[in-house]
Amino acid sequence: MPDAPPTWKTPALWLGAGACALPWITPPIALAAGLAFAVFVGNTDAKRAAKVQKYLLQGSVVGLGFGIQFSAVVKAGSTGVVTTALTLLATMGLGLALARLFAVERVTGQLISTGTAICGGSAIAAMGPVLGAEARVMSVALGCVFVLNAVALFLFPWIGHLVGMTPEQFGYWSAIAIHDTSSVVGAAAKYSAASLAIAVPVKLARALWILPMVAVAAWFEKQRGAKAVIPWFVLLFIAASALASAFPAGAPMYQFWVSAAKAGLAVTLFLIGASLSRDNLRSVGWRPFAMGIALWLVVSVVSLLLILRAA
Repeated sequence: MPDAPPTWKTPALWLGAGACALPWITPPIALAAGLAFAVFVGNTDAKRAAKVQKYLLQGSVVGLGFGIQFSAVVKAGSTGVVTTALTLLATMGLGLALARLFAVERVTGQLISTGTAICGGSAIAAMGPVLGAEARVMSVALGCVFVLNAVALFLFPWIGHLVGMTPEQFGYWSAIAIHDTSSVVGAAAKYSAASLAIAVPVKLARALWILPMVAVAAWFEKQRGAKAVIPWFVLLFIAASALASAFPAGAPMYQFWVSAAKAGLAVTLFLIGASLSRDNLRSVGWRPFAMGIALWLVVSVVSLLLILRAA
């Protein structure tokens, strides 16, 4: 019978997570702290941490809505609908081609492609049951996307400053090229407040494409009973933005929720970092990882060049 984990590790996990809510802890620092915790201590409360980070991220995104003008949300959601649809289809098509090139299992390739095209782990979680993905396959796809998210959180702001991107340009680029909402928010917040105001609604507008993508996949897979996961937090984000714009007298209260949301995001990133283990990395394997990197690089570079060219 294996030895029980030391009793101090679980309290240390939650103490570290709570410390990341302090105002001077930035998203990259929180993620780095979580990664260090995973490597040197180990997450002994992974199941509970996964549930907390899921709902805390959603609540944080809703809270950020109180700090973003509703007009900006409408503009982000209504601008470039056709372009968004075409880029999603192009990303999916390229992803499936790369999956064949790297000899990646069909379902694994579809999940990584969907996560890259739309919104990372949320899209994978919604698409997995429709494709009949096994737990192992889900773990591989999520592990691949998670590692690239961690890299993007640190790398993208540096690249943005290196090539001289404006806050608006960086907001669009991060929303398009970074997988998960948490890392999009973290990278944009690190770049500038103006980038954050653009990146969040653009990313959430893309997240709404989960529903038609899942519906199309269910039709192709001929799984009549499949149910799509509705991203309710996206609708609540829109409601929060509309409320704050309609009743500006509540600005002090809205600012409190925005500050709480930023603290919640830092805690979320710590928990995400703490969930990465050597076993997670080994489970990915080199083929899916190579496919995910190649797809991500193409999407990142092409979108960067198009955004800079459009300036």
